[in-house]
Amino acid sequence: MTDLHWSLPIIWALVIGTAVAMYVVLDGFDLGLGILFPFFPEEAQRDQMMSSVAPFWDGNETWLVLGGAGLLVAFPLAYAVIMPAVYLPVIVMLLALIFRGVSFEFRNVAKPYHRKWDRAFAAGSTVAAFSQGVLLGTLLQEIPVKNDQFAGTGMDWATPFALMCGLALVAGYALLGAAWLMMKTEGPVEQRARRFGPLLLLILLGFILLVSVWTPLQIPRIRERWFQLENFLLLAPIPLATLVLSWLCWRGMRAGATIQPFACATGVFLAAYAGLVISNVPYLVPPSITVWQAAADPASQVFMLTGTVILLPLIFGYTVMVFWLFRARVREGEDYHHH
Repeated sequence: MTDLHWSLPIIWALVIGTAVAMYVVLDGFDLGLGILFPFFPEEAQRDQMMSSVAPFWDGNETWLVLGGAGLLVAFPLAYAVIMPAVYLPVIVMLLALIFRGVSFEFRNVAKPYHRKWDRAFAAGSTVAAFSQGVLLGTLLQEIPVKNDQFAGTGMDWATPFALMCGLALVAGYALLGAAWLMMKTEGPVEQRARRFGPLLLLILLGFILLVSVWTPLQIPRIRERWFQLENFLLLAPIPLATLVLSWLCWRGMRAGATIQPFACATGVFLAAYAGLVISNVPYLVPPSITVWQAAADPASQVFMLTGTVILLPLIFGYTVMVFWLFRARVREGEDYHHH
């Protein structure tokens, strides 16, 4: 195995891992807004919520495309095995994202008949979040593979574990959405978000605990990875970080902090994500296909990596710039179109 054969798949795994993390955090808060929509019935408050994400939400989807396209190009075998296992949740997720996007744009135009777009926005966001959780759960619970091909049925994803992961992601995104509102809005919206925040945090922690107990009990290789003594000491910082960040998040919500709840909720997400990655490294399709087995020919990996190396800093730069330009908090009755 040459150096290139060994290192390229790792670089690509990092690129895709980064894209997924960026997507979960950035699209997480605007999906979270949609999930919280039913709890903010007043039109002015909903307008204010929408205004708070209007400049950001389009760019956030970029990361989903990068993650999916990267998987197809760099790890075609993994793509070919994972996709048939999760066709239904993926298609439902994409349709829900389309619904959410369309209703986001149409809601303003359709006034005063925007109620159905409000419902479409809330439903699209919630269903998209749930589908993403189900995708994650399906991967974690191990996809059956024979001779490098998917060996299950199209309904393998419909297990209690995967559906629980779906609910967990809905709760998690709702927490990110609430934390975003604490950071970016003022007035009644912010106050209501602060009331919901601690409850959502508790629900998310409950789910994280459930996954942390369920996976090692169900899957011996994950149990061995976390609970061998030398590993346990090495990996202990991750659950500890989750607890510390959760406590800081809760304190920030209670204390009226603006940035702290969002930063710490993001940290909780990333710590949980790191835990899931550690449970499954080096498998791309647990427990049978590693990153090296799934990798495409080095030539095509290098070709795509060239474009990615140019584009990634641009996407990062654009994201940072937008967040800086629109750093002001949104008051009720304001939106970015009228500034």
